[in-house]
Order: sequence, then C-alpha cells, then structure tokens
Amino acid sequence: MGNSFFKLTSLNLNGIRSAASKGVEAWLAQTSPDCICVQEVKAQAPDVHGKYDALAGLKGHFHFARKKGYSGVGAFSRHEPSDVIVGFGCEEFDAEGRYVELRFDTPRRKLSIISCYFPSGSSGEDRQQAKFRFLDVFDPHLAALKETREFVLCGDVNIAHMERDLKNWKGNRKNSGFLPEERAWMTKLLSETGLVDVYRHLHPDTTDTCYTWWSNRGQAYAKNVGWRLDYQIATAGIAQTARAVSIYKDARFSDHAPLTIHYEMSL
Repeated sequence: MGNSFFKLTSLNLNGIRSAASKGVEAWLAQTSPDCICVQEVKAQAPDVHGKYDALAGLKGHFHFARKKGYSGVGAFSRHEPSDVIVGFGCEEFDAEGRYVELRFDTPRRKLSIISCYFPSGSSGEDRQQAKFRFLDVFDPHLAALKETREFVLCGDVNIAHMERDLKNWKGNRKNSGFLPEERAWMTKLLSETGLVDVYRHLHPDTTDTCYTWWSNRGQAYAKNVGWRLDYQIATAGIAQTARAVSIYKDARFSDHAPLTIHYEMSL
C-alpha cells in the first residue's frame, strides 16, 4: 500500500440484510474504506455466503452467533489478512458471535483489526449481568493482546463513557450503557491498559456531533438525542497516526451511524 492512509470504518448494521436493502454497499463503493468492521450481522453463514461474502470489493470474514438472527460480527477488508481469529476464547460469548480479528503481520509489525460487539444490558437484569461478565473477561484479553500486538478494536461497545457522550446523561445515570460500573470499566481500560479512544484523541470535547446511535423511540434522531456507543480503540502507536474522523449521517443504514477514521499508516 506504500506510505498512505488506512481508512477504517466501524458500523453496527442492525442486520446485514436490512442494511443492504438501505444501500450500504453503494455507500461503501463511494467512500472506499480499506476495511469496515460490522456488528449485529443478525444472520448465519448460509444467509451470508453467496450474497454478502464481499461488499464493494471488500472480502468479509465473520463470527456468527449460534442463535438465529442474533448478534454476529464481520470485518470486510481490501487487503488479505495473514490470519483470521474467530472468537476470543470465552465459550459463553463466543457462542454469541461477538469477535473477529484480522491479522496483518509482516516481519516488522504485528497488527490486528478487530470487530467486536459488546453485549447490551438494556433488555433486563440477566443481560446486564452477562454484560458485566463480558467486561470482566474481555479486559484481560485486550491487555494480553496489547503485550504482543498493535491493534485497533472497532465496535459497538454499548457504553457511553463520559457525560459528553450522550445527550440526556442526567436521566440515564441508572440505565444500562451509562451505569457507573460500565463507565469505570472504560476509564480503567484506557488509563491502566494504555489504550486510546481514537475519536476522543482527535476530538476531546465535542458533544452533539459525537453521537453514533439514536433510539427509535420518539423523535430521537430528528432531535439528535443520541449516544456515542461506537468506538475505535487503539494501541498508542496506532492512535498517534490517526489524522481525521467522520461520523456519516447523510443517509441511514441502521440505527447506528458509521464511524470512519483515517490513519497515516500502511499495512
């Protein structure tokens, strides 16, 4: 690729078939990222193969959930990875299709691009407890990965970290996605593990323009009552190469908006 920019997008599709029907592939052809990490594929292998194996010239790699129409992640890349890791070694959450890692290794560098979908706890206390279990096992996974590799984790993290990351923070302090324990986990990940929230690295203080998800209830999108739930979290060296970020809102493929970051690096 030479000395150039690496354009990386993350998008929760809220169903790959639904997003495809709303024009996501034409948008990808137009914007031409090097890689797009997607979450909530909501499909199984037979649904995807032959239809969505590739989008706009990008080849897809997937981790499907066992349960039909549930969860699932993918990473579509213009460049052939040296290895693909499906799942992160936790049986409970690997069954839910939440993690795929593309490795681009050279003699000089070990680099991973990861697509991950964190559990949501909004449907009830049992899922909130599952979310806490996920955070407990995922933190050491990322810490261990950081010891041997550079990486960018793209994903729907289902946590708004700071008050500036959602519109109605005062009314959501007891709601999943903005619970003190979830926010503390994110703070600890970034401070103790030394990983970088790349959007906030580039835009420390934005509020209304940072949101990536809007509830389908009320007029949340029209009124921009949003949350920043989608992240690119990178090791420090990669984060320092980030030059520009955009959140695309001109068309809607999902209840989430695509988050794209340009890195000044080559594969």
